[in-house]
Amino acid sequence: MLALSIPVTGHARTDASLDMPEGPVILTISGDITHFNATQGARFDRDMLQALPQHSFETGTPWTEGSSTYSGPLMRTLLEHVGLPGSENSSGNSSGNSSGNSSENSVYVSALNGFEAEIPISDFYEYDVILALERNGQSIPIREYGPLWVLYPFSQDEALLSEKMRFRAVWQVMQINVR
Repeated sequence: MLALSIPVTGHARTDASLDMPEGPVILTISGDITHFNATQGARFDRDMLQALPQHSFETGTPWTEGSSTYSGPLMRTLLEHVGLPGSENSSGNSSGNSSGNSSENSVYVSALNGFEAEIPISDFYEYDVILALERNGQSIPIREYGPLWVLYPFSQDEALLSEKMRFRAVWQVMQINVR
């Protein structure tokens, strides 16, 4: 019992457990989270990600032809699922706290090819950013930016087409580290 109360990387581990993946792990979330299913964080297979509430939007992207419908869990929902610190307290989300916990923290999203982008968590509350699992109702192949893609609704707001925001749309996602 005493061993479970030792802080991990400076944070007390509440160790709320998540289901274990039954299929191949396609995403690992680590860092400043409170719900785990592995010693190094939370591991997800495709079915676990699809079991989360899904969100869809139609958008074009700077990397694809035309418009497509993408679906997957909202990034804010995924982070709350793994116990983002403060998410229990911020469900009321006081409107006067735009520089609160979610805007001070970031996630570092790593891709299969080694690319990493820092994304402020506040983006996930300002925009309906998804972890896209499907494009037009089909799994997204690795060759077409899958299997997981942090995707902004580019067609809904011209500000999202800036270079800064495009660099945050990481494809071939394999790991998210919350800091």
